[in-house]
Amino acid sequence: MSVNVNKKFVSQFVTQHELVYAAPAATAALSLVKSKNGPGSNFLGWVDLPVNYDKEEFARIKAAAARIKSMCDVLVVIGIGGSYLGARAVIEYCKSNNYNALPKDTPEIYFAGNSISASALSDILKMCEGKDICVNVVSKSGTTTEPAIAFRVFRDLIVKKYGEEGAKQRIFATTDKARGTLKTFADREGYETFVVPDDIGGRYSVLTAVGLLPIAVAGIDIDALMAGAAAAREEYMTLPFADNAALQYAALRNILYKRGKGVEILVSYEPAAQMMSEWWKQLYGESEGKDGKGIYPASVVFSTDLHSLGQFIQDGSRTMFETVIDVVSPKDHIAIPDDPEDTDGLNYIAGRELDEINHKAMLGTLLAHVDGGVPNILLETPDRSEDETGRLIYFFELACAVSGYMLGVNPFDQPGVESYKKNMFALLGKKGSEERGAELAARIAEL
Repeated sequence: MSVNVNKKFVSQFVTQHELVYAAPAATAALSLVKSKNGPGSNFLGWVDLPVNYDKEEFARIKAAAARIKSMCDVLVVIGIGGSYLGARAVIEYCKSNNYNALPKDTPEIYFAGNSISASALSDILKMCEGKDICVNVVSKSGTTTEPAIAFRVFRDLIVKKYGEEGAKQRIFATTDKARGTLKTFADREGYETFVVPDDIGGRYSVLTAVGLLPIAVAGIDIDALMAGAAAAREEYMTLPFADNAALQYAALRNILYKRGKGVEILVSYEPAAQMMSEWWKQLYGESEGKDGKGIYPASVVFSTDLHSLGQFIQDGSRTMFETVIDVVSPKDHIAIPDDPEDTDGLNYIAGRELDEINHKAMLGTLLAHVDGGVPNILLETPDRSEDETGRLIYFFELACAVSGYMLGVNPFDQPGVESYKKNMFALLGKKGSEERGAELAARIAEL
């Protein structure tokens, strides 16, 4: 078993009998997932994905990744939300948050189309100057505003640089299997396409072609990633509550929520986990935040953020709990050198490894925050290998689905996401929304 839920630092806030009482609800929620009889059941394709994925497409993903690595210095991944967060999270978690700057034999990977900032897009264009470029545009429809704008810009760049024929070899579209604006356009232009499955929502799509193509380009073993997810599926879909880390995590979250803890802070002690936290925030925020309910997902990287948010967490409003990811085995080893003059007073740790000091910082923080009234759930994972990353992804996905059902919401829809889009389209004068645009402009003028 990979992810272990260590309850030492939450036990004074949640009693064992409360967990026992929560077990039937968590088990019933898991049954809804397994039977596919709950709300949103048409978006449960991710449940069996690690064992039922399209093997032919998987082989094409690896072949396309090999071609991209052979002909490109830079891969630009265009997408927003679940269309890019999972891929970036895995690349940085398995490799480094400094992936692009480090020496390597794989392309630099930049993510565009996740904002409407001219400066952000301009920066990526500048980083591509003088380099061979490939593009992976990821969009179910092809009409989502942010990635559609970026794709226009980068397609224009590639066609001007390589011609229409050259563009066919350098643009890859991950989109709907059979329909939609992007699928139609990609087929017409001759771009290779990969599938965004109909039964898997964007925030659950990291182990589909949506995430796997960029991940493979980064030199990450996607076979091992899928094997880890498959092992987690076997574990968490079959083990009873008493031995099931995913069910226990879901139950603990819901118990704390009922106690008035409406904010969950995901804590990591590795900067490489920052984008994994961003992926987690979308997964849980979009799945649970509806019907006036939900735990607000936040994140920090310690010890860095202890010097900015530590005061609030220690002594501020008691509305939060923390979930701490402890990566047990470090990827790298650095020992503290000895200083004969002991100028900085650190000789008491000379010769000891940074990871040991990081671990002590974690334990010290856990104790301090618990003493300050903040419950802490400790998730222990062996390392940041592809196998264990696949296990961690599946752990969070399944726990999210179970937790959402326990909360009494549909974990697989996101009706609130459309509200800002309708207003933005109206204000921009999109055809058919002119009247609403005028009403909104008048409201703004009155403010």
